[in-house]
Amino acid sequence: MENDKGDLVELYIPRKCSATNRIIKSGDHASVQINVANVDEDGKVVPNSNTTYALCGYVRARGEADDCLNRLAQQDGIINNVWSYSR
Repeated sequence: MENDKGDLVELYIPRKCSATNRIIKSGDHASVQINVANVDEDGKVVPNSNTTYALCGYVRARGEADDCLNRLAQQDGIINNVWSYSR
């Protein structure tokens, strides 16, 4: 919700799972958010630049978090040639 000035005034903005696109509710205490640092061609970290992935507790409880993270990172071009079970 926005006020008259256009400022965001929500108290809670839920995140979405990067793997399943489900809303991560406030009571999902098994969810995680992982920030992966972006690097340049020389392998050095780019300051103030990262890629964020949020995984819900449902994905983690099924034991698919590592496979989902590999798939998402491969889609974003962070890693390549990683085999996964979901193919």
